Amino acid sequence: MNLDYQSILQPFLSQDHQVNFFEKIPSHPISKTEEIEANSFYFSHSEWAKTYFEACHRDNLFRERWLAAAGSWDNKIVVEVGCGPGNLFANLGGNPKLLIGIDVAPGSLEMAQKLGYVPLLADAHNLPLISGFADIVAVNATLHHCQDMEKVLTECARLVRSGGVLVIDHDPQLSAWNYKGLGLLLYKMRLGIIYRFLLRDLYVPDEERMKALATEVHHKPGHGVTAALFRETLEPLGFAVALYPHNNAIGAKALKGDCGDPPHWRYRVGQLLSGTQLGKLPK
Repeated sequence: MNLDYQSILQPFLSQDHQVNFFEKIPSHPISKTEEIEANSFYFSHSEWAKTYFEACHRDNLFRERWLAAAGSWDNKIVVEVGCGPGNLFANLGGNPKLLIGIDVAPGSLEMAQKLGYVPLLADAHNLPLISGFADIVAVNATLHHCQDMEKVLTECARLVRSGGVLVIDHDPQLSAWNYKGLGLLLYKMRLGIIYRFLLRDLYVPDEERMKALATEVHHKPGHGVTAALFRETLEPLGFAVALYPHNNAIGAKALKGDCGDPPHWRYRVGQLLSGTQLGKLPK
């Protein structure tokens, strides 16, 4: 039995929790849905998880944006839902009072615990934690991996203490991702032709690419987060919701209304071919 993790997590576990402390990673029962299985497989793959850890969410602008939104993690109780191998804390750093990392991928959690996360294998739709204890709940590049984004958003919000913050980032927004017509055709051609022959720096081997795509339930044309999702879910719970639509290549300026430029020209081309009104807040 992992007594260290049990003693750390026990004060924050819900009364009806079923967390198993007899394994290396504390685990709560998870439904074996198609999307959860896909995420568990991909982010537990040692090579793919390592590539993701080294390549994603590690740049200085990302760090600047997150620190502007959440502030320092020093001496805070932080819960990261969908922590993966630990990219967020590896970039932001700090000295949190407690850092709980929740994910469905055991392999990623084993990596995250080496960085200082207290790992917990659990489904974001059904978190085995009490309400109102976290200073910061961080949800980075996670919602679009979950089947019911509203349910996950509600669960994450439940953990935040009075005066705490819930920070969500890096999910595709519907208004920017809703390709149509020629834009949709270009999107469908990207894997077989465009990436392989014209944009070879973006090409990923077929198996890895398809396994990665299987994890992203809502990262496709016609899907994505909206302003209504956040406002209608969080405002009734007492949250003051501030939305800052932005591209990924922007730092703290995002919180001042600067959406920045797309990270690659292909996104702008797809939007123009789809008739997307650029820079408009999603509804």
